[in-house]
Amino acid sequence: MKRMGAESMWEILEGVGKVILLFGNPVVLETTFRSIVVSGTATLLSALLGIPLGVLIGFKDFAGKRFVKTIFNALLGVPTVALGLILYLAFSHSGFLGFLDLLYTPVGIMIGQAILIVPIMISLVIHAVESVDPDVMDLARTLGASETEASFAVLRESTAGVTLAFISCFNRAIAELGVAVSVGGNIRGWTRMLTTTIALEARTGEIEYSIAMAAILLLIVFAVTLVINLIQGRRL
Repeated sequence: MKRMGAESMWEILEGVGKVILLFGNPVVLETTFRSIVVSGTATLLSALLGIPLGVLIGFKDFAGKRFVKTIFNALLGVPTVALGLILYLAFSHSGFLGFLDLLYTPVGIMIGQAILIVPIMISLVIHAVESVDPDVMDLARTLGASETEASFAVLRESTAGVTLAFISCFNRAIAELGVAVSVGGNIRGWTRMLTTTIALEARTGEIEYSIAMAAILLLIVFAVTLVINLIQGRRL
């Protein structure tokens, strides 16, 4: 019984050692780098649209504002596989965006991930802006600030919320699978991502390889969150 327990423990340690060795594999490093670049770019693209729109909706009072917010909140739960299918049909040669040749390219994945996470960016920015004391904007206006300058004053006060939006969007993008598979095609050396590699290797029985990729994915998510929180903490 003790012998069997020792053998099992040794097999586990041996498996962990193999996983650690895979961290230095050039293919693993390439896939990791591609995932970070693609998802990071998608997050920046979503910010270019999401932050101004979220600030605008958060600042202004208009008819139907609650309905607009409800729409964006509902879009938070869009299944990635459904979005991936829609984008596949749009980017295919017979689709209305087929002339752009985005299918099975990293750029296509970036655009797909950006579309997926932009509702998250907008919703969280709206919440961050609306959480700021209205007196901040009133004070800025009283001191002679323009509407734009007053908006930036409120945005500075909502830095924590906007930072959370960035973290949430990046983590959602790098961890998604449906868009990466449907739009990227999981082509080795070109569009293969961490999530698609995990799914592929687990399906083919390469458990150690898939565990290594999953561990790297988790490390990236935790590292990004930790670093941004540390930077934010130093600024406070």
